[in-house]
Amino acid sequence: MSRLYDRADIYDLFETDDRFDAYKQHWEYILRDTGIHSLLDVSIGSGCVTLSLAELGVELSGSDLSRSMLDNCRKKAQNKGYSVDLRHSDFRDLSCWQGKKFDCVASTGNSLAYVTNSEVRDTLAKMDSLAADGGYLYFDTRNWDRILQTHQRFYFYHPFFSGETRVNMFQVWDYPADGSIIFNIVYTFEQNNKIFQKEIFEEHYHPIPRQLLVDQLNALGYRECKQFCFPAFLNQNADDAEWYCILAKK
Repeated sequence: MSRLYDRADIYDLFETDDRFDAYKQHWEYILRDTGIHSLLDVSIGSGCVTLSLAELGVELSGSDLSRSMLDNCRKKAQNKGYSVDLRHSDFRDLSCWQGKKFDCVASTGNSLAYVTNSEVRDTLAKMDSLAADGGYLYFDTRNWDRILQTHQRFYFYHPFFSGETRVNMFQVWDYPADGSIIFNIVYTFEQNNKIFQKEIFEEHYHPIPRQLLVDQLNALGYRECKQFCFPAFLNQNADDAEWYCILAKK
């Protein structure tokens, strides 16, 4: 079954001006009083989460495993007049950055859960190697602890329109015996009350305990770990939120 992240055209259907502004507001909330002027997103994808940083004067760089996502990110940056350094790379191997240092190194879009927990530890260490002295690590993720507690099976999105086409999307989550979770993602496209297109994708995740992330950050020397719901401006309790993010300072 195909992966959604190989179809940037469908992935970006959710992107709107309101969504862009919401991410911008999120970053304004997160970065206040941090002095962060440069940020590397090692899972930048099509840029939907971090491109708004350019509006805030942050020097943005990004890498991703998906070339199609990077192509979309590059096009969107050019259309908005942003200068963004984009490189093709797996976040488990960040050698493409050749030791360049950034005020903040981030992983967005729940991307860390694509790899095993042991690989997450290694990835955070590689991200740390690119963080400037006194710099930050940042990541956002689904609340996997909550998901494993509730064993949620279905996840629905509100329908929306792309031009004259109504787009419906829902997810069905499977829980294999190995402890991973498979997201079956279904899109249907309607016109005149008839479905004319269906797209089904499968994404395989490895739930990450929050304590594992905090413990690894502490092991890397990050003593100031702030946890927020995602987006942060919603001011929900991070423990109860569907998504949360962590900004950690070394």
